[in-house]
Amino acid sequence: MTIHGAFRIGLLGGLGVLTALLIGGAVITLASVLTYIGFALFLALGLDPIVRFLESKKLPRWLAIVTVISGVIGIVAGFVLAVVPVVVEQTTNLYNAVLRFLTSYDSLSDLVSAIQQVVPVETLNVQTTVEAIIAFVSDPANLANIGGGVLSVGFTFANAALGIFLTTMLTIYLVISLPRIKAAVYTMVPASRREKFGDLSEQVTRAVGQYVIGQGAQGLTNGVLSFIVLSLLGAHYPALFALIALMFSLIPLVGTITGSIIIVVTQLLVDPTNPYLALWMAIYYLVYLQIEAYVIGPMIMNRAVQVPGVVVIIAALAGGALMGVLGALVAIPVAASILIIVREVIVPAQNAR
Repeated sequence: MTIHGAFRIGLLGGLGVLTALLIGGAVITLASVLTYIGFALFLALGLDPIVRFLESKKLPRWLAIVTVISGVIGIVAGFVLAVVPVVVEQTTNLYNAVLRFLTSYDSLSDLVSAIQQVVPVETLNVQTTVEAIIAFVSDPANLANIGGGVLSVGFTFANAALGIFLTTMLTIYLVISLPRIKAAVYTMVPASRREKFGDLSEQVTRAVGQYVIGQGAQGLTNGVLSFIVLSLLGAHYPALFALIALMFSLIPLVGTITGSIIIVVTQLLVDPTNPYLALWMAIYYLVYLQIEAYVIGPMIMNRAVQVPGVVVIIAALAGGALMGVLGALVAIPVAASILIIVREVIVPAQNAR
């Protein structure tokens, strides 16, 4: 090899590495935008089966899309107008109840003693914990960090509101444009493989859509049943706790049990004089967890995405480790898509050898 040839190869290699670094930096910079687009596509695929169902009832596609989007906007608006004021009121009442509990003692030592009577000292030494908190707050440097953290939380809420707005707009656009987007993607595939690619893509999008609908139905079921049961038991703030149950149920695997623990523990803190109410709530959620684990969950997974249980666990853990809650949400339909590709492409290719 000549010196010029070695220099040319080294230059091309360096340019390749530099290009890879530039692409990686661009992806990192656009990570939030790509997340919005991916989540909007995820929701659009969940709404598409409803649009198709309305089309099968002889509705024009434009009317089916308008009906679905109007229904979603109506549900969100109804939720905001009916539930949010109740949740805000009950959150305020919860704050006042906790505040009254904290101020019902003459001194901090009395409060610490009362809490320590409920919590075993082997589990948590309340006095030591309170002293550590006081020492932390008393440090001016920590106060500055706390102020910066509060400001960061404010920016986080603002970014979250912007993300929700952008995701909503992108979802509406993708629902409208989904057939054209699919057709444009199909034209990029060679004509000899276009039919097979289209069939495979339809299977993947159908699996994702059915999973989104099933997961939403599971969360709604938990929220409604929680509101009914908590109201019948006479629990405090049933609307607030039902909303917590609904939101946490959307998280695969650990969402329902995490929300249930939060609800039971909070109820016990709100009304420590009535531990039997929290006990009955705990019993209800234990029963519901069994029903969800052995009836509702398998029904959704087997009929919607057809993913084995062990794959569901691995996918949810991997997605949660990589992208947090959002990763856990999308990991299962992604796993279902990979299994469809393996079943329809790789296995037949291996059998043909």
